[in-house]
Amino acid sequence: MTYIFCIFAKILHYKYMAKYRIKLTEEEVIELSSIVKKGSHTTQAYRAAYVLLNCDEGEYSLGKSTNEQISKVLKIGMRTIDRIKQKCFEGGLDAALERSEGTRIYEKKVDGDLEAKIVQLCCSEPPKGFAKWTLRMLADKVVELGYVDKLSHVSVHNTLKKTNLSLGK
Repeated sequence: MTYIFCIFAKILHYKYMAKYRIKLTEEEVIELSSIVKKGSHTTQAYRAAYVLLNCDEGEYSLGKSTNEQISKVLKIGMRTIDRIKQKCFEGGLDAALERSEGTRIYEKKVDGDLEAKIVQLCCSEPPKGFAKWTLRMLADKVVELGYVDKLSHVSVHNTLKKTNLSLGK
């Protein structure tokens, strides 16, 4: 089990910054050492393993290095080192080694009904002075007609691509 201490240090302008002190167990040191020695891991896992091994203050430590030394050797920023320590503190060793999944949830604006309206509009006569519809004109027209509050031309493109329609035909 990893023993990590979180110390809040007062820095400029009365802000507090967490400083993470890492103490790894023997099994974790062995696991991280095997990641550093073998080249079959992602660069992120290698980098995190190297940072954690060099920041280790436990009894199985291979030698503690300062963040500045690690930063120079790996050519990464100090903030990156702090983030790796923080990930290890909050989610454990696996969280620090693996890339985290995106947590952002995208709301889908174009449903089947709106798709049909976009296709119908695309097949209709273009505005005066234009030979054909553009994606931006279609997006603006959909908003103007009140089908949605806002819509990007990329969403219109994806809809037309999905239905195998082309503005050039």
